[in-house]
This record gives sequence, C-alpha cells and structure tokens, in this order.
Amino acid sequence: MNFTDYLSSNYQNLLELSVEHIQLVLTAMLCATLAGVPLGVLAHRSSLLRPTILGISAFFLTIPSLALFAIFIPVFGLGSPPAVVALTLYALLPIVGNTVAGLDSVSPAIVKASRGMGLGTWRRLWQVEMPLAWPVIVTGLRVSTQVVIGIAAIAVFVGGPGLGNEIFRGIRSLGNPGAENLVYGGTIGIVVIALIFDAAFVAVRRLTTPRGIR
Repeated sequence: MNFTDYLSSNYQNLLELSVEHIQLVLTAMLCATLAGVPLGVLAHRSSLLRPTILGISAFFLTIPSLALFAIFIPVFGLGSPPAVVALTLYALLPIVGNTVAGLDSVSPAIVKASRGMGLGTWRRLWQVEMPLAWPVIVTGLRVSTQVVIGIAAIAVFVGGPGLGNEIFRGIRSLGNPGAENLVYGGTIGIVVIALIFDAAFVAVRRLTTPRGIR
C-alpha cells in the first residue's frame, strides 16, 4: 500500500489523533502560560528571585523527555495528566524568559512618566509595561508551543493521546508492509499542526500589537 492509499483509508484516524494532539498542546500551553507569565513578572520585579525562577525553569529542559513523563506516572497514573504536567514544565522557560526580557526592554523613561501620571504599580504593569512587552512575550509563547508540539509525540509512552500513537505503532510494525506509512503519517501530521500554530501566532502578534511598536 502506497502512502496515498494509506491517507485515503486512514484520514479519519489521523484527524482524530490530530485533534487529540492539539487538545493536549492547548491544555499544556494554557497551564504554562498561566504559570509562566506571572513567574516572569515576579522575576522581573525581584532581582533576588530572578536567578532562582529562571534556573528552575531551565532545569526542566535538562531532563530527558521520556524520563520527565515517567516521573509523574506514580502521581497521576497513565494517560493525559502526566503528559500535560511534563509538557507544561517543558514550556515554561521560553515563556518566563521572554516575559522577563520583554518587561526589561520597556524604557525606564516610559515607566517613570507613567508613575508621574499617578499610575500605581499594577495599573502601570497592565496598562503600560505589558502592552509594550507583549510582542516579546508572544514570541516566547510561539517558541514554547513549537517545543510542546514535538515533544507531545512522546506522550504515547505514558498512555497519552495524539499523533505519537500513529508514529510508534509504525515503529513497532517496522518490517511489515506499510509500517513506514504510519510513521510518515504521524510525523507529517505533527509538522502540519506546527505550521498552523506558527501561522496563528504570527497573526495574533500582528493583530494584538499596537501599530506603533510592531
């Protein structure tokens, strides 16, 4: 069976696995964003905590992905939960780092002027600093998403969902006719998802960034 025949007979399965893969990525990125952006703000505000926050965020990337997935099996069991936690930790560093870099790039003169206008700390952060730092933060989200999309394929080893199931079904079947089609199908599906997300982030950055700082 050639690859075209494989696609025509298995497109429904690939579509379902792609939806599972996207859901896994979105869940992990939502968790990573909700944790990473506040951590980045805290690291920006506190020079004392910055090395610790950035160091811990970087530490997770030094752990082999399969090992990090397996660490959470005793706590969360098999399936999506350990995969979501591991992917969230992998996604943290670009988000935290870019949040810090974005806030650091805001001109001190602008911060001083907003303080002179009577804006308090939190109003200044959300109305002045975050909008100016937003393009850099979005870039961090974009990088993290691409990392998570690729690593999510390994979630199959802890019973997770997604296109990794198709890839490793093909690997287990190597030597049998058509086994390579399973690997190609899952891999191409991941590449397509990565391209779609990347294009979406380009559009989001353009649409949500003030015209004057694009």
